[in-house]
Amino acid sequence: MEHWTELRTALMVARTGTILNAATSLKIHRATVNRHIDHLEAQFDIKLFQRHAKGYELTEAGQLFLDVVGRADEMFEDLSSKLKSQKDVVSGNLTITTLSGVSPLVMPAINAFRAENPQVNVRLETSAALARLEVGEAHIAIRVGPKPTNPDYVVQLFCHLPFSLYASDTYIAHYGKPSADNLSKHHFVSAEDEQGRYPFTKWFKANVKQSQISLITDDLFALSEAVKNGVGLGFLGAHDAATIDNLHRILPPSPDAVIPIWMVTHIDLHRTIKLQSITKHLKAHAHQFLSD
Repeated sequence: MEHWTELRTALMVARTGTILNAATSLKIHRATVNRHIDHLEAQFDIKLFQRHAKGYELTEAGQLFLDVVGRADEMFEDLSSKLKSQKDVVSGNLTITTLSGVSPLVMPAINAFRAENPQVNVRLETSAALARLEVGEAHIAIRVGPKPTNPDYVVQLFCHLPFSLYASDTYIAHYGKPSADNLSKHHFVSAEDEQGRYPFTKWFKANVKQSQISLITDDLFALSEAVKNGVGLGFLGAHDAATIDNLHRILPPSPDAVIPIWMVTHIDLHRTIKLQSITKHLKAHAHQFLSD
């Protein structure tokens, strides 16, 4: 395919952010990377990147241009994987993105997937940032909150994850046992949630004063540790609370404190063997931790 070498070089720059990182990943000289990008921009008469002090950033035209290249690269990788074995052995890389607090729900599925497909190298990225599946930043995203609406994404429900308000024995020993009637006298730990992914965020705003909040964190694992150590009352997922001894649920389960979690793949890659295999295992393990 004409220009394919240069296109893959540009794609690596888009994924890694710098010429040096791209050159290291591709095992070529930095000058070669620069030459490939200059050649593409000259051939197609477009500006693919904005150069700045911290690295390279895609222009709007570059984003559109490399969206197609990212999907083609993944499709060729999947084709190569299929051709390597007559038995359809899955190989290569698999990148999954999710929030750190949701990773315990995903780990059993990864373990089962790896047992079935030992030649696949799995990378799990835990970040609040939404991966761009269209340029190959991830193969599958496990997303929390409102259902993604991108028309190029295949979105499937992973599970409904219930949350409840908990206090630990440590907290109760210091401040007494909270109840629904005296919460105004107690301290809380809060999840930073600017995007409104968590249903209990509305409850917090309506029922908890700023002066009552002992700690705010953007990490659900850190929030869990804070509740466990008595820093304050906090909302924990059922899967998390079940693994912690000496917790007391303060409020009864509520349908308003349930988070939908979605499996998201790109439409061009959804039916590849690799993604069909991992989604199969995710569906099979979705409810393992959700019994109350």
